[in-house]
Amino acid sequence: MSHWIASNNDLKNLCDQLAGSELLALDTEFIRTDTYYPKIALIQLSDGKDCWLIDVLAIDHFSALKGLIESPNNRIIFHACAEDLEVLDHSLNIQPTGIFDTQIAAGIANVGYSMGYARLVGALLDIELDKQETRSNWLARPLTQRQIDYAVIDVLHLHTLHDMLSEMLDKQRRMAWFEEEIKTLFGLVTQRKSNQNYFVKFKGAWRLDAQSLVTLKVLCLWRESTAKTKNVPKSRIAKDSVLMEVARQMPEYKHQLHSIRDWHPVAIKRYGEALLNQVKESYDAPPISANEVPQPLSKMMSHVFKLIRQALIEVASEQNIPQEFLCNKRELEAILRSVENGELVLPNRITQGWREPWVKPVIEAELKKLNE
Repeated sequence: MSHWIASNNDLKNLCDQLAGSELLALDTEFIRTDTYYPKIALIQLSDGKDCWLIDVLAIDHFSALKGLIESPNNRIIFHACAEDLEVLDHSLNIQPTGIFDTQIAAGIANVGYSMGYARLVGALLDIELDKQETRSNWLARPLTQRQIDYAVIDVLHLHTLHDMLSEMLDKQRRMAWFEEEIKTLFGLVTQRKSNQNYFVKFKGAWRLDAQSLVTLKVLCLWRESTAKTKNVPKSRIAKDSVLMEVARQMPEYKHQLHSIRDWHPVAIKRYGEALLNQVKESYDAPPISANEVPQPLSKMMSHVFKLIRQALIEVASEQNIPQEFLCNKRELEAILRSVENGELVLPNRITQGWREPWVKPVIEAELKKLNE
């Protein structure tokens, strides 16, 4: 059964009612198509029996909800919670700490890596879900019955999934692994907020000369700041491809900007002068170390990369866990780049915790062969 919560008083009463609940399921619906920051529209909350749809557009006092969700006595069940945590933090200043993420649990229990909610429900409960309302307008009021049904379904099965996955993790003696992953999750969410080094994600950035690389970083920071201030998507100001081309060409005059592909004349008119000022000021910006920008691995290291990946696939098969949880592609590339730069650097999650007995020896064994 679902209940619509659309007043401060109703929300306060609900939170008082659920204060003794130790396990709550939560999901959010939001829109982020034309803004930098997500616009939260709805919160779904369930105690495993009933579901409450909290109309955040009709409520302006969320202290009771904050107290409920942040209570150390409560654990909140999410599925793939990174975006939900971001939305709750930005929109309502709510930061859950007691979390059970069913997507992470399913990976650790070897049900499947990075499975979507509908796929996981299908795999464990043999129920097919209709996800057609995913991208509907959640800011519209009133919501359609299809939207309401969809919103309820998003938390309807989370308690059952929690119970099944908890039992699997206990039987496999992997609950400690899961708790370790949840702690890591908070660090990843924090990293999502930081865009200081966004420029290193640009494909081919390593090909830029030293000054163009500095300019690219300056342009990325300027675009980020401008997008936040105006609350518009970054692409509305300039796409990544535009910033990359500007960094290559280092234009001085506005008419030069019209030769850059994918930059609309309206955007040039609105942001062109500011961008050119950033290009000019970037000449005085601090230099960037060559090690900051990922370069393609050498042929030898690419070969080692393949050998390590294959060895980890075999380990994953033996341990019945998705290989991606042991060491992902980006991590392994970074490790091998550190070797090329003269010193092996392993991330903490490989030198500590449950991965260490399997991942570290594999990497060290293959690297040792290089010196034989």
